[in-house]
Amino acid sequence: MSLVGMLLVAFVATSKVAAGARAQDARALRTLPMDVLGRPPTETERTAWSTQSRAELVDLLLAAREGWERWCDEQLYYFLLINNFHPKADRVAAIPGDLAEGKLDVRAAIHRIGLCPSFEQRNPGADTFVTVVMEQLCGLDVKKNARELDIGKRVYDGADGVFLGQPGKTQADLVRIAVASPQFTRHFLAREHARYVHAKAEPKELAAWAARFDADPRVFRDLLREWLLSPAYAARLARGAPQENRLFVRALYVDLTGRAPTEAEAEPLREALDGLADPTPLRGVLARLLLDSDKAKLPKREELGEPGAWVDGLFARLLGRAPSVEERATFVASLAEPGCRPQTVVYAIVSSAEYARY
Repeated sequence: MSLVGMLLVAFVATSKVAAGARAQDARALRTLPMDVLGRPPTETERTAWSTQSRAELVDLLLAAREGWERWCDEQLYYFLLINNFHPKADRVAAIPGDLAEGKLDVRAAIHRIGLCPSFEQRNPGADTFVTVVMEQLCGLDVKKNARELDIGKRVYDGADGVFLGQPGKTQADLVRIAVASPQFTRHFLAREHARYVHAKAEPKELAAWAARFDADPRVFRDLLREWLLSPAYAARLARGAPQENRLFVRALYVDLTGRAPTEAEAEPLREALDGLADPTPLRGVLARLLLDSDKAKLPKREELGEPGAWVDGLFARLLGRAPSVEERATFVASLAEPGCRPQTVVYAIVSSAEYARY
């Protein structure tokens, strides 16, 4: 068996023991930026943020334009406005900055997306357009709301109609009515809570959040802060969550190169992974290719200093926890082998099942 193979076997065996003793502070320092910014922290950010409280870190992340860029990207991905359908309109490009500066609320941001030419191009025709408006904006099952679908299709074609209880006669009216509806509020908050907290919202809590949001959509930032500081999010930190392909690509780049990938670097990889029923083997190939490229920023073996300290830092940075005694001993012993490079150790971690969660 190769050295990488032996490391992986040892790592899988010992990580099951260590999983229950993860350091929550290290986990939060890695996971919160991944949930808000769509990437782990850089080494410089880890150093700066490690002295901050959980609340201080959440406030810093929610104030960053990058977090709203990620939020907007997630909305575009949700509506499948990607690749050739990625909006080119200036009003859509301005959304992250306007949100960060408080010039725009998230309801108005979704409204902008729904009115952009790409949204219509992605959903051509009355049936498709109205179905997407009802299902993706409002969370309504069109099979159970066939009458509303028929009304929406007539409005789409320019006829007067009462859609979701409000009058309209254009495609733009359909989007406006949907985004202003109580159905949108509940569906939007439920899916955003699930995306950030990775848990289903309790009905009573969802109703309370919806009432606050309908009174003033600008409260969404406050809701995000509450979610990220809640017991539900603490439980999410403890159990972890699978990395979606687009997050995996961004995390891998930051972890191995010290920077986020450009769109030209990330999108082809994300698209290739999304096209597979099981992307795990290809994820391993991508990790190997990136590690062997000149983009990877890893020390040479003679530059490691004390191997145990380097392994400790590696686990904290890549997994958000300290290594177990067994893991530490295994990796330190491997580094003492003539054929073992730092890349070998890093690959064993980033190709593991644990790294695929965060």
